[in-house]
Amino acid sequence: MVNFRKQQREHPPIHIDGTVVERVVSFKFLGVHITDKLNWSTHTDSVVKKAQQRLFNLRRLKKFGLSPKALTNFYRCTIESILSGCITAWYGNCSAHNRKALQRVVRSAQRITGGKLPAFQETYTTRCHRKAIKIIKDNNHPSHCLFTPISFRR
Repeated sequence: MVNFRKQQREHPPIHIDGTVVERVVSFKFLGVHITDKLNWSTHTDSVVKKAQQRLFNLRRLKKFGLSPKALTNFYRCTIESILSGCITAWYGNCSAHNRKALQRVVRSAQRITGGKLPAFQETYTTRCHRKAIKIIKDNNHPSHCLFTPISFRR
């Protein structure tokens, strides 16, 4: 249950099949941290922390003399995949502070790899487009009816 009231009241316990449901401040569901305030600070902090640990490995690989292409592949496989996990669900509602923290990781990786990496906003846009195309192609998807095809006539 989500309560958006400014004044918080004491709520009666929720029962499901006779068991009381515990109220929590945040929980992790499918790898995404969801808070009772529905902000994404906990999730982005967790993701940035994991990505920073992987950046250490990227720096070590650069010291060993790996090519920029190999470093970029490592970034895409180990860092970008962590940053962009379930991105279509949470990034659109991220605060500017959280977006900057995510972009900072990308900029650090770009300096290490020596190549151009897409901005995190571009990654989000690409993933949203892919998700939309996937939904449009799947007639059985619950969100399929939300997309209307546009016909082009010349």
